[in-house]
Amino acid sequence: MTVRTVLITGGNRGIGFALAEEFIAQGHRVAVTARSGEGPAGSLTVRADVTDGESLDAAYAEVESKLGPVEVLVANAGITKDTLVMRMTDEEFDSVVDTNLGGTFKVVKRAVKGMLKARFGRIVLISSVVGLYGSAGQVNYSSSKSALVGMARSLTRELGARGITANVVAPGFIETDMTAALPEEQQEQYRKNIPAGRFAQPSEVAKVCAWLASDDAGYISGAVIPVDGGLGMGH
Repeated sequence: MTVRTVLITGGNRGIGFALAEEFIAQGHRVAVTARSGEGPAGSLTVRADVTDGESLDAAYAEVESKLGPVEVLVANAGITKDTLVMRMTDEEFDSVVDTNLGGTFKVVKRAVKGMLKARFGRIVLISSVVGLYGSAGQVNYSSSKSALVGMARSLTRELGARGITANVVAPGFIETDMTAALPEEQQEQYRKNIPAGRFAQPSEVAKVCAWLASDDAGYISGAVIPVDGGLGMGH
């Protein structure tokens, strides 16, 4: 295994925290961005807001000076503002798309320069089962997550000849603080629709991402890998 410098956005909780733990356990040099809170022990936490280019420039400079150029990027930071389309304000749509899609673009753009120089890179974009499956009340979120597929495939066509891959991981329902807060009947309803009959652990998403970032997955690019217990089956 080659030790890499890994940057994970939104690494202070949920899937992002589990991602950092997995890459650290594998022996990589790991940095996480967070607006507040900290990544797990053994990671470098840098303050950044993915919608703010200047804060990202400062974060990248800090990571590069302390850990070296970013070789693996996992774009995980995202927000939700769920409501039915008739009630959704322009601001609720724009802010979700700006963070989940625009923020991902800003993070990727800054990583690519170093990857091109090194002629190596792994870009993993965290989407969602609802990006392709759809979900009532999530027109903003599902649009932003679906768009990551087009981004990864365009990146693949631009950068594929330079040893850089770009893939999408689409998690389904994951055991996080957010799902734990749902009423039990609602959780049960969701479980009934999942062929596996359970929610995933964050570590199950993290292990798939870590494999995509490894030398073993060097010939996979532009793929959408569902980690959803069969709920969406990749659509």
